[in-house]
Amino acid sequence: MVDKKKKKKKKQLPFRINLLFFAIFLLFSVLILQLGVVQILNGEAYQDEIDRTIQDTTKIPVPRGKIFDRNYNVVVDNEPVYSITYTPAKGIQAKERLDVAKKLAEYITMDSEEYIDKVTDRDKREYWYLENKTKADERLTEEAKAEMDNAEVYNATLDLITDAEIANYAKQELEVMAIKKELDKAYSLTPQIVKNKDVTAEEYAQVSEHLSTLPGINATTDWNRKYAYDGTISSILGSITSQKEGIPAEQEQYYLTRGYSRNDRVGKSGLEQYYEDILRGRKEQIEYTTTKDGVVVDSKTIVEGQRGKDLVLTIDMDFQEEVQKIVREELQTAISKFPYQNRFLEDALAVVMNPQNGEILAITGQHYNRKEQEFTNDDYRTLYNATEPGSAVKGATILAGYESGVITPGQRFYDRPIQIGSGGPWKGSWQNLGSVDDLDALRMSSNVYMFYIALRMGGDYRSPYPNGSNTSLDVQAFQQMRNYFWQFGLGVKTGIDFPYEATGYVGPDPRAGNLLDFAIGQYDTYTTMQLAQYVSTIANGGYRVQPHFLKEIREPIASQEEVGPVYQSKGTTVLNKIEMENIERVQEGFRRVFHSPGGTAVSYFSDKAYTSAGKTGTAETERYDENGKVNTENRTLVGYAPFEDPEIAVAIVVPGLGIVNTQHQINNIIGERIFDTYFEMKENGGNLNRDNNAEQSE
Repeated sequence: MVDKKKKKKKKQLPFRINLLFFAIFLLFSVLILQLGVVQILNGEAYQDEIDRTIQDTTKIPVPRGKIFDRNYNVVVDNEPVYSITYTPAKGIQAKERLDVAKKLAEYITMDSEEYIDKVTDRDKREYWYLENKTKADERLTEEAKAEMDNAEVYNATLDLITDAEIANYAKQELEVMAIKKELDKAYSLTPQIVKNKDVTAEEYAQVSEHLSTLPGINATTDWNRKYAYDGTISSILGSITSQKEGIPAEQEQYYLTRGYSRNDRVGKSGLEQYYEDILRGRKEQIEYTTTKDGVVVDSKTIVEGQRGKDLVLTIDMDFQEEVQKIVREELQTAISKFPYQNRFLEDALAVVMNPQNGEILAITGQHYNRKEQEFTNDDYRTLYNATEPGSAVKGATILAGYESGVITPGQRFYDRPIQIGSGGPWKGSWQNLGSVDDLDALRMSSNVYMFYIALRMGGDYRSPYPNGSNTSLDVQAFQQMRNYFWQFGLGVKTGIDFPYEATGYVGPDPRAGNLLDFAIGQYDTYTTMQLAQYVSTIANGGYRVQPHFLKEIREPIASQEEVGPVYQSKGTTVLNKIEMENIERVQEGFRRVFHSPGGTAVSYFSDKAYTSAGKTGTAETERYDENGKVNTENRTLVGYAPFEDPEIAVAIVVPGLGIVNTQHQINNIIGERIFDTYFEMKENGGNLNRDNNAEQSE
């Protein structure tokens, strides 16, 4: 029996071995088949995957467009400068950037205080970490690392570096840190300026010669904005960000969705900001081909770059400089002549525009800094600062009276002080003028005439007004009168092409006395630009035109001296038309202010070769010093010329004058000098206010 069992086992053993061999054979067959599929059928596809590259497109900034005045004199240009840039490949690590910084430090100098002072304590710790990585990593236990993410581990490691270890770096090492700090700002495949200020020809040549040992570094040319007129209208032109500032953080998404990079320079104020889309230009687009490891293997330009289009302004810079000089000289004279009385006087503002089309010919805001005892060009104040203009707005009040039907042309009132309510303040003109009509009211600047218009618009038609009696005015008269003022641009935005403009202060208290004050320009406040639009509307017969700084947009060309073909011309924009039959009567009243006996500005304009028209204004204001309340005045002037076919309209505001300045009417003096200068320059062959589109267009 035993022998039989042994024989049976011997017979089963070869069968099991054969079965095992057969299974192994099948596995090898499947493996060989799979290898065949990989190598023969899919080999090319897998090889392509191994050799796969990535295409990335980078946009390279171009110089901004230039800015010219109306006569094609360059106002803002681009000044070429040497520049050292860094364009990192994908996946570049901190140690690799440090190596580049060390090599670059051999060829450029960045060891001045401007750079070294910006090296922070953290920069020093990061530098020490990269130079002593193994030693630094050992300071944090594995148990501690296990409870942190990578960023926390890194920050904790930096914290363990002692102050003594980073205390005594040599200047050369600090320079390397300063360079690396700039390299760290770069985004993959996007050029970052390392140095573009005071790069010498030697530095440029050295870097150019050693580019093969400086991965990502390039020696190229950059540009800086260059202003040709030494600060003139600088606050109107505005400024741009530096590459370090880049796009504003609060507008990041706005710019990124429009093709900007984070380190692009953009307009941050003034016309540079308002016309950013025009001035920015078309970026050059370069397509980089990289391996999966980020190594650049090829690059090609797929879109040629083009610098921004050029702006041609409406401003005549020769005239602008003269207007600026006039306003500053008269402001300085007023302060010097009455230093104590004018201790609150700091600003004199003027806007000169074409009343027919809204072109700004000159704009200036001269500001006296009492602490520094110097004058500055703060032209933006003509758009930002709102003051009570006084009688300059009486043209709007008269027209509101006509339009509302509360007065008729030629209607007369007796000019004597008015008292509303028993014990109320007396309100009158600068003197009792007697019986006056609407033209007299403008010529001699009657407050009382305007009071009667306000009373009637409020529903009180008593004339003469019974002094000491109360009145119950319809408070809607405030809004009604403001609605008429708005049609001239008083109290609303003028629509000027600038990032910001104030609309003025609206008085909140609807009392009868305040309505009377409103009618003579001593309640709501307006900007100088609003006053310029207002007087232009009267000058041109009732068209409220939009003021603007832009005259043309020109295509960019390579020439440094010429302008390119016209891309777009700025036409006249009429915001609204005042349908008033009697606007010519107000024009005549304004003419009498300047040219008829008794006119408040007749001594300044009646003997001129040109005929002008306008309105003076004085608003009583209050200031305070260590002795308490001080009475001051805002002096204003609005006017235009020639009377028959106006070419220029002028608005002047001088706030905070001492009362003694009735002896020195700075508003009228400035206005007289501006008008005289305009016509003198025109007579001597100046190109002021010309329509030059046809001459330069193609």
